[in-house]
Amino acid sequence: MKILVSGGLGFIGSALIRSLLNNEDYQILNIDKCSYASMPEALEGRESLKNYSFKKIDIKNASEVESAIAEFKPNKIFHLAAESHVDRSISAPKEFLDTNILGTFNILESIRGNFSNLPENFILIHVSTDEVYGSLKFDESLFNELSSYAPNSPYSASKASSDLLVRAWNKTYGIKAAITNCSNNYGPWQNPEKLIPKTIFNAINKKPIPIYGKGVNIRDWLHVTDHVEALIKISDTHENYSKYNIGGNQEMANIDLVKEICSHLDKKIPIDTSYFDLITYVDDRLGHDLRYAIDASKLAEDHNFKPKYMIKDGIKETVDWYISNLKWMQSKII
Repeated sequence: MKILVSGGLGFIGSALIRSLLNNEDYQILNIDKCSYASMPEALEGRESLKNYSFKKIDIKNASEVESAIAEFKPNKIFHLAAESHVDRSISAPKEFLDTNILGTFNILESIRGNFSNLPENFILIHVSTDEVYGSLKFDESLFNELSSYAPNSPYSASKASSDLLVRAWNKTYGIKAAITNCSNNYGPWQNPEKLIPKTIFNAINKKPIPIYGKGVNIRDWLHVTDHVEALIKISDTHENYSKYNIGGNQEMANIDLVKEICSHLDKKIPIDTSYFDLITYVDDRLGHDLRYAIDASKLAEDHNFKPKYMIKDGIKETVDWYISNLKWMQSKII
């Protein structure tokens, strides 16, 4: 079984590869452009494995993507390479359109151009986000696979566009594909620009912990280990086209999440006051979605999937990991 992972040095991609490498029958090719968000440290020690190889490739480079697919002839492609930080998309949207839309186009066209030479059971697993659905009110029903797309940021608009490209290439050219839309991920090796590691880093360094607006925005939190387990299960689907929401069923307001982190730090590394005192409310982000919440019942029914992590246990484990890896986190701060 040959598996190509795009963006395999990223947070979710590296977690996926670590899981896949537990199966010695899998031959893994990791392609990644090695950007600021890449973290080869997350795969340290795997470089010498016989069933793992790496190529530095930017998915915006069509010829290099085509060559990698033509030479490797994968049974499966997990497409995770993407620009993903909403704040960055607001200040510099073009990079998000180039990578997330044109990069996905290059992947699809490379598959189409080599389709006759790929294994009969080939499948593309396109990893996307729940942000494509837009924002929910506090009392609205959960997003499901039939929810309309209503993206509110350049990031989510670029991911929505890439989802539609994958669907079109499936319907027009017959490329077997599964689109997954996940809720907010967390866990070890996440870039410190994201909410949870940024909160941990600032707290430990006694810096202000910024909270947008009043901190009432709600997210459904999914541990990265649960996410990659779901992706692997979905990759075994027999359907020519499928779409799955992947959620943790763990809704929490941002301010409550930050307080949970601070509470654990108060016990783990006590200070004179409380880490709560570092919380600072800042101007809200442009186009800040109020609430995301995922209905993942289809995934549970079709693939018998249930997240293992409860948010409080997952947060404690994640905080402890970052405490043990402060030097790495410091090196990733821009």
